[in-house]
Amino acid sequence: MAEQTVNDHLVLVSGKSTTGKSMSLRGIQNPEGVMYLACESGKKLPFKAKFNVLTVTDPYQVYEGFTAAESMPEVHTIVIDSQTYLMDMFESVHVLPSADTMKAWGQYAQYFKNLMQQYVARSSKNVVFTAHTLDLYNEKNLSIETYVPVKGSLKNQGIESYFSVVISTKRMSLIALEPYKSPLLTITPAEERLGFKHVFQTQLTKDTVDERIRGPFELWDEQETFIDNNLQLVFDRLHTYYA
Repeated sequence: MAEQTVNDHLVLVSGKSTTGKSMSLRGIQNPEGVMYLACESGKKLPFKAKFNVLTVTDPYQVYEGFTAAESMPEVHTIVIDSQTYLMDMFESVHVLPSADTMKAWGQYAQYFKNLMQQYVARSSKNVVFTAHTLDLYNEKNLSIETYVPVKGSLKNQGIESYFSVVISTKRMSLIALEPYKSPLLTITPAEERLGFKHVFQTQLTKDTVDERIRGPFELWDEQETFIDNNLQLVFDRLHTYYA
């Protein structure tokens, strides 16, 4: 049997702070089977979770987590929260203290490429990265571009290019969500009172053409452009799509 080299269940959840990236994890079924690699200085999750939480203090521990997970059949999902802090950690731990910073920046880029091309691609688990986004004005196109910031040579490629599924967390008014009613978008009584909802945006709209949201062709219907920010819904769809 050929060795697996592509992970069909790889998702990047990007978005601004406090838009629901971490909260989207709360709906994952069988939470005891989630290996949660916490890269944000041991910050607690915003909900009670039964995840297997491992605090990362050196980026190379993420490699170890992926290796260990392959021998743990009870683990079905690996979460890296977040890619942004993970790469900041590599800079702090391995680049800035280095006597040869030029070489260390090369290692910074290679670390992420190796993580994606060797560990993530070969993983048999669902893999989720969260990442913070940044808005930057593009003078050439006269537009505001939204992307996941990264340093060094990785900046030219863009982190998003390593993912076939990139979804974005948004805080949307219920009025704006009216055209997107579907079984995957539920409005709770609390959200009715507040007048807004935290959602996943699964594909581009005319107002978000400069974002890097992406997915395989026909993974989502047009009505499913905005769905509940529940990662289990994304996993279910990917398992069906690639079945």
